[in-house]
Amino acid sequence: MKEKLNCILLIDDNGSTNFLHQLMIKKANCAEKCVAVQSGQEALDYLESSINGIHPQPDLIFLDINMPSMNGWEFLEHYKKLKKDQQGKIVVMMLTTSRNLDDIEKSKRFGYVSGFMNKPLTADVLLKVVQEKFPKNF
Repeated sequence: MKEKLNCILLIDDNGSTNFLHQLMIKKANCAEKCVAVQSGQEALDYLESSINGIHPQPDLIFLDINMPSMNGWEFLEHYKKLKKDQQGKIVVMMLTTSRNLDDIEKSKRFGYVSGFMNKPLTADVLLKVVQEKFPKNF
C-alpha cells in the first residue's frame, strides 16, 4: 500500500453497522480517518462544514439507502447541489441491505455513484473498492 486515503465517510442510520464498518476500515489501515454519521442530513452538514475555509472532502462515501428522515436517494439529490469544493472528488458507493433490482438500476442513474454493494462491508470488499477506485494510492 502506497498511501492511505484521507477520509472515508459512512452514512448509515444503524449505529452498530457504522461501528462494525469503522472497525473494518481501521483494521484494513486504508484511511487516515473514518467519519460515521447516522443520517443524510448529518452527512450534508459534515460536507458543508469547513475548518479554515477548507471543506472535509472525504475520498470515499459508503451510503445506505433506507434511512428515516432523509434516505440515500434524497441525500444524493442534495449532494449534487453542493458546491464543487464541498463535493470534492468523492467516490460514492451504495452499501445497503437492499437486493431490489430497481435500486441497483436507480443507482446507475446518478452519474457519481460508482457502485452498489450489499452489507456488511468486508475486508476483501473494502480493499477491492479502494484498489479499484484509487489505484494511484494502492
